[in-house]
Amino acid sequence: MRLLRPRGVYAPQEDTELLAQAARSELRILCEQPRVEVLDVGTGTGALALLAAECGAARVTAVDISWRAVLAARYNAWRRGLPVVVRHGDLTGPVGDRRFDLILSNPPYVLSPRPARGADRTWNAGVDGRQVIDRLCDRAPDLLRESGVLLLVQSALSGVDATLDRLRDGGLSARVELRTTIPFGPVMARHAEWLEKQGLIDPEERKEDLVVIRAQRN
Repeated sequence: MRLLRPRGVYAPQEDTELLAQAARSELRILCEQPRVEVLDVGTGTGALALLAAECGAARVTAVDISWRAVLAARYNAWRRGLPVVVRHGDLTGPVGDRRFDLILSNPPYVLSPRPARGADRTWNAGVDGRQVIDRLCDRAPDLLRESGVLLLVQSALSGVDATLDRLRDGGLSARVELRTTIPFGPVMARHAEWLEKQGLIDPEERKEDLVVIRAQRN
């Protein structure tokens, strides 16, 4: 789908499509039920929230910390006539204590030696890539309805086992749902030498694994 994407708003890429693939499968089953509610955390252009609405979710809420992203997602939803509510705020703060059948998130996960500033917040997640992932893992159990599902996409470099362990510690069952290998994009390529020095990739290695993690409240 063609989406308005102002400068500084994360553009849908391979990670978005991988998460969308998992989301379509989940929504195909979920939307056989009435009143399905979906939350998209870090919505960016709203691509995943729009997908959820198109798949038949009764209520879709999207959140982003960037006002540019909020306005872009609102416009993209309006342009398609889709009932997506887009709220401004940090992570899940704007939804309070509401609970959802499905939570989708493509959070910042790229490892970086520099603090996030400005538009960097769309991808920069600190030296371990977990500044946002850990917070989301801690918050997700309280936001899921019984049998609710979290679908989260991240790089394997930012610690798949750490994510699985954190979600399981919160009482969720968690597993890797999808995995793919892609070439480094421009940001990762710029950080390749630093990643080599950290021992996170082999010399001249310029590919990374992306994974979708599925966690469910039992």
